[in-house]
Amino acid sequence: MFLSTAKIMVIAISVFSISLLFYIGSSGSIFTTFAQSDLQTTKHRDLVIDLGNNISTNAKLVYPSVGQGPYPGVLLIHGTGPMDMNETIGYIRIDNETGSKMYPPTRPFFQIAEYLSDRGFAVLQYDKRGIGENMSILDSNAYGNITFNDLKQDAEKALEVLIQQPEVDTNKVTLIGHSEGTIITPRVAIDNPDKVDNIVLMGVLAQKTMGELLYLQDVHTPMQYAKEFLDHNNDGLLSVQEASEDPVLRGTLGNITLLLTQNTTSVNGVVALHPHPDLNTNNDDFISIDDEFKPALVERFESITKMVPGEKCTGICTIWLRSHDAITPTLDIIGKVPSDISILIQQGENDSQTYPQQAFLLHQRLTELNHPDHTLKTYPDLGHVFYPSNKWLTSMGPIQENVLQDLFDWLSDPAREFTKVDFISSSHS
Repeated sequence: MFLSTAKIMVIAISVFSISLLFYIGSSGSIFTTFAQSDLQTTKHRDLVIDLGNNISTNAKLVYPSVGQGPYPGVLLIHGTGPMDMNETIGYIRIDNETGSKMYPPTRPFFQIAEYLSDRGFAVLQYDKRGIGENMSILDSNAYGNITFNDLKQDAEKALEVLIQQPEVDTNKVTLIGHSEGTIITPRVAIDNPDKVDNIVLMGVLAQKTMGELLYLQDVHTPMQYAKEFLDHNNDGLLSVQEASEDPVLRGTLGNITLLLTQNTTSVNGVVALHPHPDLNTNNDDFISIDDEFKPALVERFESITKMVPGEKCTGICTIWLRSHDAITPTLDIIGKVPSDISILIQQGENDSQTYPQQAFLLHQRLTELNHPDHTLKTYPDLGHVFYPSNKWLTSMGPIQENVLQDLFDWLSDPAREFTKVDFISSSHS
C-alpha cells in the first residue's frame, strides 16, 4: 500500500556506530540530522586558577549544554599523588592510525563530572599544583614542596573560582573529595560555611594519620595477606617462588625476589637497588614472614618516605607526609562541620587503601554527634576507585553505575532542600 498523501517519509538507520536520520521532503530533497548519540549534552570552559606565589593550574568547568542556569555547583578535590583534573590513573596513549587520544579506564573525576553535568550540575575540576597530563610534573618546585595547607588553600581557591562562574547557583554548592580529598573537604567546609551546602567523601581517611595509613598499606596488609593465604603450613614461612608469582603481592610490591635480595634506597622518591647483605642470607626457597619478609617491607617503607634536604622530591615527599601527620584526624574534627551542611559517605567494602572501617568510624561519630543529615553508602566487592576488587588489591577500572546513580540521587533529593530550610529557620530563631 502506497502512502501517496504523505508529505514526509522518515527513514531511520541505526547500525552500531551509524546513527543518522534522513528526512525526504515532497520536493525530493534530503535533510540529514545527527541522532541522539551524536548530540552534545554538555559543554565546558577551560580556566586557569591563580594559586598565589606565581603558581597557577589548569581547570575546567563542565555544565549542561541546554539552558542558562544557574546550575548546582560541584567542586572535585582529588586524592594522593600527581593527579590531573580527571584523577587519571594510567597513561594516555595516541592511536597510531587516527592520532586521537586513548584514555585509560580509570578516570574517576572525568566520570563524575560528565555524569553530573549530563543531569543538570556545573562541575569544576582542576589539576593538582605542578601536575599535567600523564601524571607529569610540570613544576617540581610547586609539587615537590607541597604541604597539606597548600592543598587545602588550592581547594579554597578553586571554590572561589567555582562560585564566580555565571552558570553556578551559589546557594547549592557541593564539595566532593576522594581519598586524600576526604581530609581536605571537611576542613574547607568548616572554614567556608557560607559557601558550602553539601560534602561528599569517597574512600574515607578518618582516623589514621597519612603515615599510619601508608604503613598499613605497605607493611601490615602484605604481612596479613602472606600469613592468611601463602603460609599454607602455618609454620611462618613463605615460598619465595610462590610470593614472586602471586598477583596480589606483585600488584602491591612489585618484584618480590628483588625486594628480598636487594637493598632499596631512595632519594626523594627515586628508587635505587643494591645487593642486600642482611635479608634471605641463606638464599633458600623459603623465608620467614616475621624475620625476613617484614624487615624487607619496613625497609622499603622507610626508604620511600625519606627525603634528602635540598633535593627535589618526585615521589612520596617527606614535607608532604609530615604536614599531613601534623593535622588532627578527620574523625576528631568532623563535629565542626556546620549542622546545615549535609554529608554523604561512599565507601567500597573491599577498599584496600583507606579501608571500610574508616567510613564506619566516621559515620558512627556523626551519629553520636546527632549531625542532622548524614548518609553512609557502602558497596560490596568494590575497591578504592569503586571498581570490582578483592580486599587485598585495588583493581583499576571505571566507577560503577550504581555509585554514580547514588551520588546523583542524594544530591538531587528534594527532601534535602526542605531540611535545609528547617536548619536555617532554627539557627535564626
